Amino acid sequence: MPFNAIFSWIVKKRIHQIELFKKFPLEVQNELFQHLISTAAFTEFGLKYNFKDITSYEDFKAHVPLHEYNDLKPYIDRVIEGEQEILWPTETKWFAKSSGTTSSRSKLIPVTRESLEDCHYKGGKDLLSMYYNNYENRKLYNGKHLIVGGSAQVNYLSDDSYFGDLSAIIVKNLPWWAEIKRTPAREIALMSEWEEKIEKMAHSTIEEDVYIIAGVPSWTMVLAKRVLEITGKNTLKEVWPNLELYMHGGVSFEPYKEEFKRLIGFDDMHYVETYNASEGFFGIQDEENNPGMLLMLDYGIFFEFIPMEAYNGINSTQIISLEEVEIGKQYALVISTNGGLWRYIIGDTIVFTELLPYRFRISGRTKSFINTFGEEVIVENAERAVTMASRVTRAQVRDFHACPVYMENDKKGAHQWLIEFVNEPDNIEEFKKVVDATLREINSDYDAKRYKDMILEPPVFVVLPKGSFDQWLKTKNKLGGQNKIPRLANDREIAEQILSVVQVI
Repeated sequence: MPFNAIFSWIVKKRIHQIELFKKFPLEVQNELFQHLISTAAFTEFGLKYNFKDITSYEDFKAHVPLHEYNDLKPYIDRVIEGEQEILWPTETKWFAKSSGTTSSRSKLIPVTRESLEDCHYKGGKDLLSMYYNNYENRKLYNGKHLIVGGSAQVNYLSDDSYFGDLSAIIVKNLPWWAEIKRTPAREIALMSEWEEKIEKMAHSTIEEDVYIIAGVPSWTMVLAKRVLEITGKNTLKEVWPNLELYMHGGVSFEPYKEEFKRLIGFDDMHYVETYNASEGFFGIQDEENNPGMLLMLDYGIFFEFIPMEAYNGINSTQIISLEEVEIGKQYALVISTNGGLWRYIIGDTIVFTELLPYRFRISGRTKSFINTFGEEVIVENAERAVTMASRVTRAQVRDFHACPVYMENDKKGAHQWLIEFVNEPDNIEEFKKVVDATLREINSDYDAKRYKDMILEPPVFVVLPKGSFDQWLKTKNKLGGQNKIPRLANDREIAEQILSVVQVI
């Protein structure tokens, strides 16, 4: 039986299950919660916090404290050293190097067989299931799936235990039905030197019949442009005539969307966003014309939420369940997972756009904002402003980082934007004005601080040479894959580091 026929059968079965958790979300989450608690009851963590006595969500909140990475790190370190049944009862031998930090010390997130199969792989299958369900008679399995994975060096802790980017762990453990359709070859996909990797990816895939591309927008764009340079073609559609789907995640797609449309070169291309982190696969854009992602409720992840107006890290006291969330409010995401993370504050913030079913958008990071002067600028604000300025001035932004300029002597405060363009704006002054005006329009706190320049003066833009952010990432050994430039910071530490290693235009 051909792959497409097999997958069509799988799709119908899975879509029925998805419809069930869309209709009965709270029941599905409660059943999953009970399963997690009972499964881990006799781990060291479960014994410490009396999981066997927990019968309700209220018990769970009363027994188990909130955790950030450093709170769980002593447990994780012991698992890395080979101890088992610490956080989760089954053997844990893989650890995902988290892309959620650009600091010199990375987080290593446990990846169990359950979290790999019932969460990460399930998410990939579900994305294709929803796509097949939305667009009948597709033949994606006739061609290749081009995966622009992370800087995928695998570091062995022992003969059968290793760590690396999540994409490396996924590639090394892919089921056969996915592996035979993936391109490029594994030895290229697992390369850690990104300049060489992009070159080899481009040369090795231009003759393939690619139907799907998946990857972080910034690196996918670099690959796409190199493919066009090598082939002499104007669009990716000329290189891969059957290309029809781009699956993206990691950062907002809005600042990249127009450039991707130009590079791909035809209107019937489909773009689907996912929210797949080292800690778990959380969301899929199930309706292409609806920007909200469906919260995936049966992946072995129990969700909690901290309203950002009450956020105080692990000392937060207002933590709510899915049943209590509201549309339009910003929440810090808290997860308990089949990977052994318990009441873990992941560091991302989301906003719900619908409640039946539960759909959301990513709004930023708990520690990625500017609020030095009470302006409360979040990542979502900044990305909307850059997208609008790019559209007005026909620019294409590669990346940016914004931070405060402190009040000194008689000087007022301001925001400094370090920005790297793929295509520079027609008028840089106009670009600056649109960013400022858009922020004032969508953020009343920022507007109040900018009123007559009384607290905040107009933003200051520093245009960086191409490759500047990559140069900084290299100094952190973070170049490649899912590693991201922090879009906002409430201090100048990252900005000063970047400016110290690049030559400003």
